[in-house]
Amino acid sequence: MSAAEPDSIARRGMLVGLGALLTSACSRLTFFAANAPTVFGAYTRRTDLAYGADPLQRLDVYIPDKPADHPHPLVVFWHGGRWEFGDKREYRFVGAALAELGFVTVVANYRMYPQVKLAGFMADAARAAAWAALHAGEYQADPAHCFFMGHSSGAHMGALLTLDPRFFAAVDQPIPAITGFIGLSGPYDFLPLREADLQDMFGPPDRYALSQPINFVHAGAPPMLLVQGGRDTTVAPFNATHLAAALRDRGVPVTLRMYPKLSHAGTVAALSELGRGIAPVLTDIKTFVGTELRS
Repeated sequence: MSAAEPDSIARRGMLVGLGALLTSACSRLTFFAANAPTVFGAYTRRTDLAYGADPLQRLDVYIPDKPADHPHPLVVFWHGGRWEFGDKREYRFVGAALAELGFVTVVANYRMYPQVKLAGFMADAARAAAWAALHAGEYQADPAHCFFMGHSSGAHMGALLTLDPRFFAAVDQPIPAITGFIGLSGPYDFLPLREADLQDMFGPPDRYALSQPINFVHAGAPPMLLVQGGRDTTVAPFNATHLAAALRDRGVPVTLRMYPKLSHAGTVAALSELGRGIAPVLTDIKTFVGTELRS
């Protein structure tokens, strides 16, 4: 055994341990572990840019340092947190990972429940997406190739915004050129609502159906990449399989990546530098974006 081999084994053991941490419930320690390696990444970050008057209507932009012969694809990402908690600063590792792939990435905050309900946080999602498309050129991004992306409740918001244009109309904003949607562990088909906070957030009952992305699938919708963990006990895996089936039924291109051993947090944790050995989610995203850019 060479002298290098014990170090290699130890490093693999450390990564396995950190991978387990990253795929557990999202905690402050989890986000610290995920974000620590990104401080010296090959990207420039512009923080706390305003897309509205409320303190939560702020976003960060991650710009690849590597020059390109043509404008970068644009990705708009919404964080998860049950529409009630979470912050863009916790997802620096997402912006860094996507910038590493050559994508200009916008990571947006938004108002949450109980400050607002569905109409409020979806209005913020529409405003953030419209801002990103309008300002894309300032960050060497191509507004004609815009991808929406989110994790958990953020994936719900991104999917609903992709499929239902009424949210842009509600805030008098133009619909960006949506090239595709990337959803990580998203709730897309989650009726009936049993928890009181969700009933209030998406109510009254006669409006529940309007909160479900699956109800707005239509022919001509943008292509989608749906990444789901088989061990997800927060958002049932059938959300992804049902949406994928509905998209296929209407002729919409969809790629479903089901990872049997991943938890709810695992799909986004796999984007972190220390978690990439868990599952090739970053490669899935790179392949999906590259395919849509060539089509």
